[in-house]
This record gives sequence, structure tokens and C-alpha cells, in this order.
Amino acid sequence: MIKLVEGGPPVECELTAEQAAVLTATKAVRVSPGPRAGLWRVRDNGYVGAAVIGGVEVRIAPKIPVDRVFFLLGYARRPGGRRQEEVDAGEHPDLLPALAHAYARAADRALRQGVLQGYREVEEALPVVRGRIREADQLRRRYGLPLPVEVRYDDYTVDIAENRLLLAASVRLLRLPGLAVPTRRTLRHVIARLAGVTPPTPGRPAPVWRPSRLNTRYHTALGLAELVLRGASYELDDGTAVRVDGLLVEMWRVFEDFVTVALTEALRPYGGRCDPQDRRHHLDHGERVRLRPDLVRYAAGPDGREVPAGVVDAKYKISTGPDGHNADLYQMLAYCTVLGLDRGHLVYAEGEAEPYRHVVRGAGIEIVRHALDLTLPPAGLLSAVERLAESIAREAPAGFDLRAEVSPRRT
Repeated sequence: MIKLVEGGPPVECELTAEQAAVLTATKAVRVSPGPRAGLWRVRDNGYVGAAVIGGVEVRIAPKIPVDRVFFLLGYARRPGGRRQEEVDAGEHPDLLPALAHAYARAADRALRQGVLQGYREVEEALPVVRGRIREADQLRRRYGLPLPVEVRYDDYTVDIAENRLLLAASVRLLRLPGLAVPTRRTLRHVIARLAGVTPPTPGRPAPVWRPSRLNTRYHTALGLAELVLRGASYELDDGTAVRVDGLLVEMWRVFEDFVTVALTEALRPYGGRCDPQDRRHHLDHGERVRLRPDLVRYAAGPDGREVPAGVVDAKYKISTGPDGHNADLYQMLAYCTVLGLDRGHLVYAEGEAEPYRHVVRGAGIEIVRHALDLTLPPAGLLSAVERLAESIAREAPAGFDLRAEVSPRRT
């Protein structure tokens, strides 16, 4: 087992050359040769969580509390919806045991009122008519024989997508190492309650569900189940597939998704329109170098046409020295130049950059660095995002009508 901390120093461990190659190929961690043969230095590569990779168990603890990671993940998926107090991570400092604990409790709580039932469309051959006859299938498969009858009907059953998702997540968690005994006991109880639900098929995609009033009590458990079922396989140079069994989360992507979604929600009262991951802009006239800022805010310009009114880029990174943020400033300068803006905003996780304003020589473009404290409780973190949105909205260019209705421009 290799235990790491996000952003922490490397750990020296004994690995075979094959194990080191597998770990390097998956890019889950960074591996470099140690002081002697067979000894390797391993450090994190932006992921947190736990997984078994090529027979090596790797655990990477996040640098922020685990329940904050759950909040960032959950809010990006359903902004303004379920709040973090519904996800109980217990006292587990590592992501995977905490996720298993939170999921087991949420699933057990969801099933206490009984297993959810719903209608599912079924197509099969029966000796009697039920529902509607599939005439085309009857002629093609039965060649004019009256029985059996190819029918389609709605069946009221427990074998629905929501329950299939819970069952698949429970079964997968029981296969993973490092879970506490009470958590395993609760997972077995959940599986027993889901009798009659189709078990998961290896290699098949996870069931798709849609939130509704009827499955409200399942929402928290289903959101965690989707996290549990995340998995990946990687192919080595020789074509060998390596399965990563566990849960690894890219924190930079989690932070980026949270900032763009939360800022979009917070800027809504100020008018205009926000476009996350806007890909319509290019650096060059030949349109060979595409730009993709995390968030572009649009408003009606002085002539009534939609034009950019603000740009934001989120940066969750480990600094590499005093010049670690220079590339971010160059990137934002390119965004502002192409979008025709005199101000751009960089949003960091607190500790990676402090609030500061850079004014670019000869261009007059101002680049503002902001910092969000991810250790704040959910309410405090959302309040910080609202203050950030207020500062961005207050600095909109003069002459822009942010209250005018703006619709997406065709490209």
C-alpha cells in the first residue's frame, strides 16, 4: 500500500519495474527512480481517493476535509439543490472509506421507507396478450404463428434504474479494500433489501435516472452511487489494459466545475448570460488555436448586440515556485485580448495564490487574482462566491446593458 497526501512530499517505496510502469501509464501518480535499484519515489498527480492499480493499492488523502470534497462534487452536479449536511462522511480522513460510509448510510436511510417502485417498459414474448402487440416483431420472428405473442407493456416493479444503481454501487464497494466492518455490514443489508433488482453486468454503463418528486428520498444516495461507479481502464504501450478499481477524483476538475457552476448561479441576479467552457473564440485569425476560458459572461453591448462582458478562469494547482502563476497571467491576457476586455479574473484555491491585481504594461489590461477558502463550511463558501460574483458584476464595462435579455449567439 502506498499512502500519499495531496500536494505532499514524495514517498519512497519498493516497486518492481512492471508496477512502476503501470502506475506511470495511468498518470494517477508521478513515479521517478529512487536512490537505488528497486526503490521508487511516488507522489500525487492531482488526484485524490483510493484505487488498486496493477496490484498496487494507492491511497491519496485530499488536503481539504473530505466532506468539503463531497460538497464541491455534489454542488457542481446539482447547483442549489441538496445541501452538504445530508452527506455524512463520518470520521474517515480518506476519500474512499468516507464515501463508502456516506453512501451506505444514505442508501440505508433511503430504503427505510420501502424500496422505490416504478413503471418499466418491457418487451418480451408471452403465451397471452399483455399490453400492446408488436406486430412487426410478431411477423418477423414468429412467421405467422399465433403464439407466443410479442408484446410491449409497462410493469410496476422494483427493477428500475434507481434501484439498479444502488445495487451496482453496493456490490462494487464490497469488492474494494479498506472499508470499515460497520460499513460492510450496512452494504450487505442494502443488497438484501434490493431483492428482485437486476444485478449489475460488468462492462455495462451505469443505469441512467432522472430526478423527480417520486424519487426525492433517493437523491443523495444516487448521487453518491454515481461517484462509486466511476472507474477507468488504461492501455499500456504494449496494448495491455490495466483496470483501475476504486475511486480517483481529479481535484482541479472538481474545483473548476464548482467555480463555474457556483459563479453562474451567483451572477444570475445581475443579468446577462454566462457561458461555461466557451469554445467559440480563437487566438489567431486562421482559427487554428482555440481558446476555452472556464466562464465568459455576455451582455448586450451599446449597439444591442451580444458581446463579452467578463471572463473568469479557475486554477486549482500546486505552485512550482515564485513564478508558478506566470503562465496563468499570460493565458488570461490572451483571453482578454481576444474578447476585447480590459479586465479578467483568475480564481484560485486559497493558499495557491493571494488576491492581487496585475496591470499589463502597454495594454492597460488588468488581471485580478481571487482566492477561495475551500476549508470553509458550505454556507460560508457559497457566500464567498456570491461576494466574488458581486465584485465581477460591479466591474462590468460601461455602456453594457446587463438587464437586457441575451440569447446564445449562433456559431
